[in-house]
Amino acid sequence: MLEIDQQEYIPLRDVVFNTLRQAIIKGDLQPGERLLEIQLAEKLGVSRTPVREAIRKLELEGLVTMMPRRGATVSGITIKHLKDVLEIREALEELAMELACKRMTKEQLQELRKEEKLLSSKESSDNAFELSDIDEKFHELIYQSTGNERLIQMLANLREQMYRYRLEYMKAKDKRRKLMAEHARIIKAIEAGNAAEGRLAIREHIASQEDAILNKL
Repeated sequence: MLEIDQQEYIPLRDVVFNTLRQAIIKGDLQPGERLLEIQLAEKLGVSRTPVREAIRKLELEGLVTMMPRRGATVSGITIKHLKDVLEIREALEELAMELACKRMTKEQLQELRKEEKLLSSKESSDNAFELSDIDEKFHELIYQSTGNERLIQMLANLREQMYRYRLEYMKAKDKRRKLMAEHARIIKAIEAGNAAEGRLAIREHIASQEDAILNKL
């Protein structure tokens, strides 16, 4: 059941977007289901404009597909989309790791360790959304440390498309210990300023995530 969660100071279009996004990720809106602007606007008690804007943003994330004569439908998780996104992510994150090994400050490294410690403390948590957000923050700290605004923006755009896959990965409790070990290896490479090891660590980290998700599909 869709129910809007209006929060103070947040634009209505963003509230509608977050509501629909959560509904798709949680499975309240199923793959292939049509998103009808009028119907959604009535359910959420808003006009069609914020619904239309939210659907466009969801399309950019890969959560919605625009179909000829059918309009917007909820996208399914596909192997092709996963592989396409991860191929790009691997190339960009290898570059980010190389730059992070050269440019990350002591303060940024301390923040990275803090996020990893937080994630480790929640290894057995049932809240995959919370774990996904912490993992996302971990990688975001690496991106920011590069100081390359173009690279940071490209990875930010890709991150939106990765969210549902990251969430599926975080639901697999049996993979979390391996995830922690991979993060520790990434931190160690950055501490040592070893760019070659950093690129290898992030490449194997992404490959591990891909294998885990493919096994679930």
